[in-house]
Amino acid sequence: MQRDLAMEIGNEREHFTVREMMKMALCVAFCCVSAFISFPLPFTPGLVTALTVALTVTALVLPPRLVFITVASYVFLGAIGLPIYPGGVGGLGRILGPTGGFYLGWPIVCMMVSWLKGSRISFRRYALVSVLAGVPLTYVGGLISMMLVLQVDLWQGLTMAVFPFIPGDIMKALLAAFIAVRVNKMLEKR
Repeated sequence: MQRDLAMEIGNEREHFTVREMMKMALCVAFCCVSAFISFPLPFTPGLVTALTVALTVTALVLPPRLVFITVASYVFLGAIGLPIYPGGVGGLGRILGPTGGFYLGWPIVCMMVSWLKGSRISFRRYALVSVLAGVPLTYVGGLISMMLVLQVDLWQGLTMAVFPFIPGDIMKALLAAFIAVRVNKMLEKR
């Protein structure tokens, strides 16, 4: 009977393999650790952080469904109070604060990057998807939350949530593409 139900659903698996869970757990741990590498800028509540590298690597290493669950798990763990967000903080205050849109947008953005990357391992493709889709889409949530919470206009929001981060985020996206190619080639051999 259970087998018939699975066939009706379209042969969708309802559970994860041990290998998938291990990859997801490692990606969450990578995000947690990388978030501690961060520093503030004096003119914005946003932090420059290595977390964006870890999130992009996660998006490029895992398939879309697993990416969404992994990144949403990271956001959830921080929201319930674990100090795993950039700056070593956690809690709903960060989600409801001026940078909350980044956190809320990450699961969707990372899932989209994972979907756009395709199945072929290619630095060029990973880099293009990360820079042209991942970076701008990440800014959307952060810009909206900064404008709403701080009650600033579009230009001020762009100045605080987008412009100062563009060069660094492009470099981090390229680094993430480089790392993801190496990781995916290693995993492909196993």
